[in-house]
Amino acid sequence: MRPGVRQLYVKTPFAVMKALEWAATDAEFTKRAGFALMAYLAVHDKKATDEVFERFLVVIENSATDNRNFVKKAINWALRQIGKRNAALYQSAFLCSQRLASSVNPTARWVGKDAMKELESPSESIRKRLRV
Repeated sequence: MRPGVRQLYVKTPFAVMKALEWAATDAEFTKRAGFALMAYLAVHDKKATDEVFERFLVVIENSATDNRNFVKKAINWALRQIGKRNAALYQSAFLCSQRLASSVNPTARWVGKDAMKELESPSESIRKRLRV
C-alpha cells in the first residue's frame, strides 16, 4: 500500500475497522497493511482511546505466528508503536511482548524479543519519557 493511501485511511472514521479487517485476511500485503495502519494510528491518531489499542494487541498476539517476512515485521512495528503511545499501553505492549518472547513458535518469539529490545532500550528512553 502506498504511503498516501495509509495516510488517507488514518483520517477516516473507519480506520480502526479497516485495520482489524485487513489484519484478519490471508493475503500477505493486505494483512501487512492492517498492521501498518495499526502502527500509524498509534503514532498519529491522538483522539483514539487506549481500548482501541488494547484490541489491536489481542490481534497482534493472535497473529504473531505468521512467518511471512513483511507480515511479521508489520506486526512487530505495530506492537512497538503501541508500546510507545503512553505508560498504560507501554505496560500492556511489554507484557504482550514477554508472552510472545516465551512462545514455542519461532516467529512469535522473534516478534516478542525484538519488540522487548526496543521497548527496553535506554537509547530510546521510552520508559523515561513515559515515566514508567
